[in-house]
Amino acid sequence: MNLELEGKTAIVTGGSRGIGLAIAARLLEAGAQVMLSSRSDDNLAEAKMSLLFYGDLLDSHVAHVGRRADAEGLVAATLERFGAVDILVNNAGTNPYYGPLVDIDDVRMQKTFEINQASIVTHTRAAWNGWMKQHGGAIVNIASIGGYGVEPGIGWYNVTKAAVIHLTKQFAYELAPRVRVNGIAPGLVKTELARELWEQHEERIAAQIPLRRLGEPDDIATAALFLLSNEASWLTGQTLIVDGGATNQPSGGIG
Repeated sequence: MNLELEGKTAIVTGGSRGIGLAIAARLLEAGAQVMLSSRSDDNLAEAKMSLLFYGDLLDSHVAHVGRRADAEGLVAATLERFGAVDILVNNAGTNPYYGPLVDIDDVRMQKTFEINQASIVTHTRAAWNGWMKQHGGAIVNIASIGGYGVEPGIGWYNVTKAAVIHLTKQFAYELAPRVRVNGIAPGLVKTELARELWEQHEERIAAQIPLRRLGEPDDIATAALFLLSNEASWLTGQTLIVDGGATNQPSGGIG
């Protein structure tokens, strides 16, 4: 299987840690040039130090993923630095609220919407207008298995991730045949964002997963590399579930 990306340029939002940083490392390993995006300059500097081996293949740009102007600025900075935007990884996400959906306040509802959902539109539009309309490309959106069901506490987060799954289908339809758009729906991955969900309950949760462990960021990064490579050239509009089999459980009854 040829997963080389030499000569390609990628943007990874939320690229300073967790799944985003793991995806960036995989893309660099495959030969791509990578622009990391985050709103924290300090986090980006730390991320770049961890990937120092890749030298001039890597750069970063401070941007707020929830702002349209910042998305356009990120694409412009990438074009200026590397001359192309062949790959876009819409990875940035947030979950500032935990509790019943009926009690969510407007501020946290809007923040979650802007970062998890609207940013998919603003960054895809910027990449399309800046490069991909003329040259083609590939996009991966990071959703969540939460987008397929219901659960307590993180209902609004899951609603925005359900939207990401549908946006993946819609953009795949609209941007074909020049651009392929796919998604990944991770299960519970050991990231800082999800720490409150797993840190105190890791063994118990892992025992309920068929593969008996929580996900690691590199599990998602490996899937992203495949979807962005030419090996997935006839694959678009799909969201790949990567969850250790967590969603593949018996129904608990007959009929």
